[in-house]
Amino acid sequence: MSCVGAVLLLLFTSASAQIDQERAAQYFREAAALCEREGGRIWGVSLCGPMVIADAKSQTIAANQPPPDAKRPAALGFANAAMDWGGTRWTTLIWIGLPANELDRGRLMVHELFHRVQPQLGLFLNDQQAPHLDTPEGRYWMQLEWRALAKALESSGSAQASAIGDALAFRRARHAAFQGSAEIERVLEVNEGLAQYTGTVVVYPAGKDAAVNAAKQLAQAEKNPTFVRTFPYPSGAGYGVLLDRTSPGWPRRFKPTDDLGQLLMTAARIEPAASADEAAARYGGAELKIAEAKREEARQIRVAELRKRFVEGPVLTLPASNNNSFVTTGMTPIPDAGTVYPSFRATAEWGTLESEATLMAPDRSKLTVPGPAKVEGSVITGSGWTVKLAPGWIVRPGARAGDFEVVRQQ
Repeated sequence: MSCVGAVLLLLFTSASAQIDQERAAQYFREAAALCEREGGRIWGVSLCGPMVIADAKSQTIAANQPPPDAKRPAALGFANAAMDWGGTRWTTLIWIGLPANELDRGRLMVHELFHRVQPQLGLFLNDQQAPHLDTPEGRYWMQLEWRALAKALESSGSAQASAIGDALAFRRARHAAFQGSAEIERVLEVNEGLAQYTGTVVVYPAGKDAAVNAAKQLAQAEKNPTFVRTFPYPSGAGYGVLLDRTSPGWPRRFKPTDDLGQLLMTAARIEPAASADEAAARYGGAELKIAEAKREEARQIRVAELRKRFVEGPVLTLPASNNNSFVTTGMTPIPDAGTVYPSFRATAEWGTLESEATLMAPDRSKLTVPGPAKVEGSVITGSGWTVKLAPGWIVRPGARAGDFEVVRQQ
């Protein structure tokens, strides 16, 4: 299916916010050129397919083929993702979130195009959050792993081999420190890391250029305020490009149970460095520990503030939703309570939620927003959030004074 040609629907007349038709058409041509050049080489399937760019504020969309005569997905315009619309799986992009730089934009578009075909490859898994990556030790070992991967990408021969061994040692040390973390990270790297690797090597088909960009991503990743959900992107790009060097064609052999680190260790025939602590000295480990200790002081203050708002104070709780969109940057775990997601939007059988921040329980069984709540018929509002209830659902007082909960009407 061709990615060329844009169809623009203007549902509102706000010229200041609506999508620029000519620019959207150009973006679709860029995506088409990339996926047609790739030609199914990496994964054995074409990345080309239906794409839609949406602006939530103006409710305008641009599509590379006529959109279906079906209700729009609720998250359209709120998330870069793959969504079912009218019986077809679409790649969806946020208009205001598309990078101005063509190469960065291409990498993002291909990343999302891969998500569209990911289920048919059997590589879309149920994942969990990684709260251990918001701890000083978890972040310490992750950043050391990234630094070693970047060095490996920039090296060859014995220097590359040594850096790979260091990266594997840092990875092993982190997994040993946090029970269950290896599987949590593995699944997230399958879900997001493979997509980021694909975007990187399609936009930079020359191996040297892909390595330079992957190393750049690894360096930039350290600046993210949290690694809880963002870590798979640079890790996937880094391990994937190194696997291209040591095991050409590896994506065609990749299984949903595979681990990128283990695959590289086997392909390169390199064991982890004997001492992760000694290896850390080669990557600024001492300075990194000091920086993480300072960050932890600030994090503890923020977590305490969030706990007062989302756990200890009055709250509104809602049942879980399987249709969520949110911003990954700034996600903050509250130990034993869940994770706070910024810019959260949910659509469920009970209605919709739009919130500046939402707490999701560790088992994803419920959502929480801070009180006090104001109830006006089917609309409930609070500081920074709005809930619109669907017919058959009501809000009632919760177990604690000041709490409310959304339940099905009996």
